[in-house]
Amino acid sequence: MTKINSIDNSFYNDVREILLNARKQAYSAVNSAMVEAYWNIGKRIVEEEQKGNKRAEYGANLIKNLSIALSREFGKGFSVANLWNFRQFYLTFKDDKKLYTLCRELNWSHIRLIMRIDDVKIREYYLNETKSQGWTIRRLERNIKSLYYERLLSSAETKKNMPSVGGAEKENIKNFIKDPYVLEFLNIPEKSDFKESKLEKAIINNLQAFLLEIGKGFSFVARQFRISSETTHFYIDLVFYNYLLKCFVLIDLKTGKLTHQDIGQMDMYVRMFDDLKRGTDDNPTIGLILCRDKDETIARYSVLKESEQLFASKYRLVLPTEAELKAELERQIRLIENRE
Repeated sequence: MTKINSIDNSFYNDVREILLNARKQAYSAVNSAMVEAYWNIGKRIVEEEQKGNKRAEYGANLIKNLSIALSREFGKGFSVANLWNFRQFYLTFKDDKKLYTLCRELNWSHIRLIMRIDDVKIREYYLNETKSQGWTIRRLERNIKSLYYERLLSSAETKKNMPSVGGAEKENIKNFIKDPYVLEFLNIPEKSDFKESKLEKAIINNLQAFLLEIGKGFSFVARQFRISSETTHFYIDLVFYNYLLKCFVLIDLKTGKLTHQDIGQMDMYVRMFDDLKRGTDDNPTIGLILCRDKDETIARYSVLKESEQLFASKYRLVLPTEAELKAELERQIRLIENRE
């Protein structure tokens, strides 16, 4: 028998890709089948409850007895807690076939987190984003706890009439800017004093986590990006490109409260970048100032309020509680409503 000492890389990679795709499809098919099974179990539990006594004790005993019987025959996975989850899964999505269909494309662990969200619009957002962005369980849980959706909504309130940009699939700029940003992964104590260079270095060292926090479509371009006039060099802290917005995004880091000078500086950076670096197919450059605190009077009476290219957002260096974040977002919305 002839011994093969080497295999052409291209040939091997083709075969490897076939196997990987087959495994992926098999996993997807099994996952979809199990999600459908959990849905149908939840449906049958609800139907059985409706046939019997409506008291809570009846439902509890029904699920307890079912758990014992299923665990005896099928093993783990059918605890009382899981059966209650199946029931909730069915009740949560039974009136929305579109969202149920989307659920079948996700992992059961993703679904368990999302189905506990009361608001239908927010559930739909997390289902879509988890699928399109490939969020892990850990990332999804972190985003829910940090009110990822609500922070986008808070920022959107500041510029309600912001135009869409892009081609056939238009994206709205306001749907990409959060306020506040939560940067707990930088491991910088919130009450400590530090220079902007330390914040920048920490972001670069945790670039993947930072990209996940700032949102979809971003790719890193450079740090301390130099742009020059006839007589002076200027350095932009961080430059990204968003392929969905089809524009450059400049980020200026501030370790103190937002000032009028910060806004003027970013306004100049955006104008210079548009003039010197923006490509013919690019949309207008976006400038984002990340600061530890904002002066609402400055935000109200500066070019920041009306500009379609300038934004300012706070950042938090610890992961706040859900109650703290909700209180902060509600305060910001009240300030916005009072100044309109």
